[in-house]
Amino acid sequence: MATDPPDRTSAARATDRPGDASPFALGLLLRRAHWHAAAVMGEALRPLGIELRHFAVLIVLVNRGPTVQRDLAAATGSDKAGIMRVVDDLERKGLAVRKAVPGDRRVREVEITPEGLELFDAAHAAAEPLVDRLAGELGPGEVERLSDLLTRLAHPADGEA
Repeated sequence: MATDPPDRTSAARATDRPGDASPFALGLLLRRAHWHAAAVMGEALRPLGIELRHFAVLIVLVNRGPTVQRDLAAATGSDKAGIMRVVDDLERKGLAVRKAVPGDRRVREVEITPEGLELFDAAHAAAEPLVDRLAGELGPGEVERLSDLLTRLAHPADGEA
């Protein structure tokens, strides 16, 4: 029994091009926008001696305070081995320290150091001149609108992420 080939004209296929009507289109656009943003922000961080993955951990530590490594991994989308490498780097640079958690010898909490806070602030200053490059194609009011839309996608009102 022969089957007909799929109708190539009616099926929306993911192409990763502007105008893509596939069910993957939004995700693909977000991925491409992330790559662009990561490259621009990475350029701001490079002279400070850190990468975006380091800065992501510093953000969590500034927002939450001392945090166990397991929670850092979850908050940054990293795995156990990856977060250990990032925390090792931050410790080596004097930007964070591991501390024992009272009552559990196996768990370590990570805390940002005063040097880490200084670098965190310096990163913001270094990124400021690059903001225009990041959103250079957007017109008046569009940065705020995009930020609002992305916030709603990243932080749904129902609490599910």
